[in-house]
Amino acid sequence: MVPCPDTYLPWFLLTELPGLSPRVIKNLIQHFKTPEAILTASKTQLLSVPDISSRSIKSLLGHKGFESSAEKRLIQAQESGYRVVVLTEPEYPALLKEIPDPPALLFYDGTFDINAPCISIVGSRNATRYGIDTAYYLAQRLTAFGFTIVSGMALGIDTAAHKGALENKTGQTLAVLGSGLDHIYPRHNRPLYCRIRKQGAVISEFFPDTAPLPGNFPRRNRIIAGLSCGTVVVEAAQKSGSLITARLAGEYNREVFAVPGSIKSSKSRGTHHLIKQGAHLIENEMDIIDELSQFVHAAYETPSFEPTKNKPTMDKIQTMVYKHLDLYPEHIDHITASSGLTSAQVSAALLDLELSGLIVRHPGNKFSILEE
Repeated sequence: MVPCPDTYLPWFLLTELPGLSPRVIKNLIQHFKTPEAILTASKTQLLSVPDISSRSIKSLLGHKGFESSAEKRLIQAQESGYRVVVLTEPEYPALLKEIPDPPALLFYDGTFDINAPCISIVGSRNATRYGIDTAYYLAQRLTAFGFTIVSGMALGIDTAAHKGALENKTGQTLAVLGSGLDHIYPRHNRPLYCRIRKQGAVISEFFPDTAPLPGNFPRRNRIIAGLSCGTVVVEAAQKSGSLITARLAGEYNREVFAVPGSIKSSKSRGTHHLIKQGAHLIENEMDIIDELSQFVHAAYETPSFEPTKNKPTMDKIQTMVYKHLDLYPEHIDHITASSGLTSAQVSAALLDLELSGLIVRHPGNKFSILEE
């Protein structure tokens, strides 16, 4: 298959025209069936399209003036080597096609199975250790049931979800960018990009040279939600892009799941709000599987993961300090006060526990245990 054949030029032209949003293009395709028919339609024919604006009609009738820029876009895409799938092709994801405003074009690097059910896992960029471990765990487990994990390749929860999916040799994951494929964002995740394209694909509706502008990210959230039969929010503040993804998933009649967290954590206020609004509260992957059992691949079985290694032994003081820690970071002063030990004893014990791999140090002299 040619990554980007010349026959895609009418599609590129439609996306270049001002006033033609993805929603308008879908409406036009439903009416005329092909982009060629849209571009050759008369004014009278265009006026017969429901809900089409005068601006869209004017833009379509004057499309000749945009042919040169569309051709340049096509050539750039061909030279990039990225693959392209368009709205009317059988390779286009079926669930994404159902949303009101699916992208007319999708650029992607890698491969993906359109028959594999997708679940999106999203959440805070500035996640807690609890959130990161939970996202990783859920992604790892869900891929074992044949689900492809969808996320946005941002730092925090997104990165953990992708890595969890990649932990399984047969696991697949899709990363949806808020930029073109020439601009990997964040740059820190370039190695992750390379891993994903080998066990899935990196996807964007934007032309390859598009920079990661702030306005692009809310737009990409609809693709994350649209690709998925369910969306899992692991951690989210009260005002979070993850809540936009969850809202869209609900509007698309997809399942919404939320992971509860500490009442003391601001990063759990968004997930708690979703639960109050009716999202499924989940404690493990089976809470998701029970709701989406119709999508589970029968050929998949729960994998046999490596058994948990025995914890290193702890002395009396280390045990006392460990008992005053949980999954949420605690400040060393609070640990000292609650344990009744001296500052020197607590500091020494925390260092030993950290070196033993039992706890994690966080910025600001805070510590938390590792989730088993």
